Amino acid sequence: MVRVRFAPSPTGFVHLGSLRTALYNYLFAKKHGGTFILRIEDTDRSRYVQGATENLLAVLNWAGLAPDEGPEQGGDYGPYFQSERTEIYKKYARQLLDAGFAYYAFDTPEEIEEMRQKARLAGEQPPRYDATIRMNMRNSLSLPKEKVAELLAAGEPHVVRLLIPEDRVFEFDDVVRGRVAIHSSQVDDQVLIKSDGFPTYHLANVVDDHLMQITHVIRGEEWLSSVPKHVFLYECFGWTPPVLAHLPLIFNPDGTKMSKRNIQSLDELPAGKVDPDVQTYINAGYEREALLNYIALLGWSPGDDREVFTLKELEQVFSLERVNKSAAIFDLQKLNHLNNEHINRLDSRTLAQELKPELKAAGYDIESDDYLVRVVELLKSRLHFRKEFVPFSSYFFRAPDAYDPKVVKKRWKNDSEKLILEFIDEISKLETFNKETIEKAIREIAERNEVGSGRIIHPVRLAVSGVGVGPGLFEMLQVLGKERVIDRLKTAVERIPTLQ
Repeated sequence: MVRVRFAPSPTGFVHLGSLRTALYNYLFAKKHGGTFILRIEDTDRSRYVQGATENLLAVLNWAGLAPDEGPEQGGDYGPYFQSERTEIYKKYARQLLDAGFAYYAFDTPEEIEEMRQKARLAGEQPPRYDATIRMNMRNSLSLPKEKVAELLAAGEPHVVRLLIPEDRVFEFDDVVRGRVAIHSSQVDDQVLIKSDGFPTYHLANVVDDHLMQITHVIRGEEWLSSVPKHVFLYECFGWTPPVLAHLPLIFNPDGTKMSKRNIQSLDELPAGKVDPDVQTYINAGYEREALLNYIALLGWSPGDDREVFTLKELEQVFSLERVNKSAAIFDLQKLNHLNNEHINRLDSRTLAQELKPELKAAGYDIESDDYLVRVVELLKSRLHFRKEFVPFSSYFFRAPDAYDPKVVKKRWKNDSEKLILEFIDEISKLETFNKETIEKAIREIAERNEVGSGRIIHPVRLAVSGVGVGPGLFEMLQVLGKERVIDRLKTAVERIPTLQ
């Protein structure tokens, strides 16, 4: 039975990379009929941000990535907040100490900094608390047993560190990376229990993954260098490690790391940068399915040329084997394109009902639900965001009270009035008013007057809408209806010449 977990720390906003990690775990669980678990890793109290957990839960609920087990859902493997599991970690830390796989370290922050300064001067980058210096520090390996007991009895501040073996190569398999080998000289004696009694990520995540029976760990590439510590911990406890899959990073368009600094909105992005905060995209009005679709493609491909997927469709096709190693580049224009594709896929009647309150709030008079559906069907392919519908659709609900002066100057010619009057005359005779008969009328008038069709199309569009762009004119006039079109054409013929 597949069991995966999304285990974020509540240290601030929800990063796009975190949402992708949650999505991949969710998709993998759904694909294999498994369980998706949310675990809050809140043991680093120095980085804890008030309200971050609530924000995280809100984002997951918005995205539709509901966990099967977690803080809100409960489950048989709780608590799902690591801060409520500290006694469990202390128990396993004592087990490591008793077995000689861990040791007490009494070094002060000043002594640690002095060690690092000496290491830097010696050319060691980055400085590590490891086999090369551990015997020169104040810990239970270098101090006499009596002194260690004395310090512990006196309540001397201390941490518990993992005793990484000297001269050992840690090898492990990763679904994305293949076979990975890291020498122990690149691994520090990781702190497992901090001086405040809380565990670090490394001990807590290994213990919890085992106790929660996690079968696959799917997380960001930044944790790859920590795997030797985790592999060693599994070995020390005599546990079988889960299958590992480390996901590629997501970069700015300029190839730099995504950062929230100096980014206020998507409208004022510095060159080559994008905002990594998921809430920014929610506030901007992106479709849930579009954002999930896009971040799914940041590091994964379906193996063919498909690019538009619903969440349900992703559940069927996702596989870890098709996750790429190389970093993904975030392209806002691509996301906008997918947002348009997803809006265009929406059922027009459903979308019409969702937009109806906004139209009413804008003061638009909706003559019928069927009319609104026809307007939605015509416009939705042109929308990048559903919030654009109200301003884009205004002329479908009220006659234009002004005409774009730039369009008047460019499109209203000396013969526009004559051609429009001919057009009025032609469509007044039509028993069937649809895009085919409208187009035929315009073509016949153009041919009769020996002008291009655009000579009629552009001033007609201006006359009925007040603007120079929009959906196909023939379809637009059909939706507006013959009576409304003729009224607006007559009004324009009277008003527009006075504006020139």
